[in-house]
Formats: sequence, structure tokens, C-alpha cells
Amino acid sequence: MNKPHFRIERRHLKEGRWPIAGIDEAGRGPLAGPVAVAAVILDPGNLPRGLNDSKVLDPAERERLYAIILAKALCVSVVLASAREIDRVNIRQATLAGMRRAAAGLCLRPVHALVDGSDFPVGLCCPGETIVKGDGTSMSIAAASIVAKVTRDRLMQRLGQKHPAYGFGQHAGYATRAHLAALTQHGPSRFHRFSFSPLKPPQTVEKEDVLMIETIVPALT
Repeated sequence: MNKPHFRIERRHLKEGRWPIAGIDEAGRGPLAGPVAVAAVILDPGNLPRGLNDSKVLDPAERERLYAIILAKALCVSVVLASAREIDRVNIRQATLAGMRRAAAGLCLRPVHALVDGSDFPVGLCCPGETIVKGDGTSMSIAAASIVAKVTRDRLMQRLGQKHPAYGFGQHAGYATRAHLAALTQHGPSRFHRFSFSPLKPPQTVEKEDVLMIETIVPALT
């Protein structure tokens, strides 16, 4: 199986475009929790080995590579768009907004971005290009996919400890049978996405869970 490479980044480097940021997300599909978006600028002279699409890596390998990426990358930024933001603007717009925030949060300003998928965020801090299945093509995007996935999984593990009835630590908010059964028994929590089927919009919306996220994220590293 082919693995992500650095050829796209090196082409841009040779043409004078550097730094290059890879951008990817994790958690577009679940019924609960935020969507996580990461931006990563790798060091061309110190590339991590073994990078791949986070979805094909087992949890232990993702955790191992996450630590290596943080140690070797020139710059890493990760942001979370809460369930309430997703409900307010929809998952696509929340993800694109997260990409803008993640790129803007890099300690080095990128001059070009490689974005996973086919949807380039308008208003990104630099020009760039989309790459379908980019997390399996570009090392920079693969690194971003791992950072986003591990960050979100750690958050969902923490939510699972605080709200064990929903089993967030086991299914990370996806629509598994166990999760749907918990929703039937307990109803939705404030961390659920009420705009997602089969959930219904609430009569009143509780305060943003962003404050909770800001409290938890520093403890995840």
C-alpha cells in the first residue's frame, strides 16, 4: 500500500513557496463532540517516519506518531469547533472555520496550504490547494490528520469519564448501537449535535461547551 510522501511539499519548496502547512480534520460524522482541525508544518530535514492517514492506524500507533510529530514538526496548531457551533452554522462551515483558525494559529505563517478533501476554505491566511484523500498522499496532511484525531479522541475519552452513561470513550460520539441506545435511555447531552439526525433541535440551547473544551484541552497533552 502506498504511503504519504513529501514530493508535493518539495516541489513547492523548490519553487520558493515555504512554509507549507498541511490541514486536516477529525470528527465530521459523529453525533456528539467537536470537530477537530489541525495544521502542521513539517521540517523538511527531519521528517517523521511512518506517517499515514490516521484512519488506517491503530490507536497505539496514532499516539506514538502524535508524540513524534509534536517533537519534530516546525509548528503545530489544533482547534476545536464545538457541537453548538456545528449546530449554528452546519458541519461544513464549522470545519472550514476551524481550518481558518488552525492555519492562523501556526507560529510560522504558511505561504501555501495543502488541504485534505475538495473544499478549500475561503479566507484562509494563505493560498493553497485541495488534495482528495490527501491524508494518504501528503505527509503534511497525514501529520495533521493524526494530530486532529488524537486530540479529539483524547477529548472524547475525557468526556466519557465525566459522562459515562453515553460511552463517549468507546465510540467517540459516532452513531454506534450502544450510543443510540444510550440516547434512547438518557436523551441527548449538551455535547450532542442537535442538527444531526436522529437528534431533534432542542427548545432551548444551553450555553456553549467551548469553555469546557478550553478547560480540558490543556490536560490532554
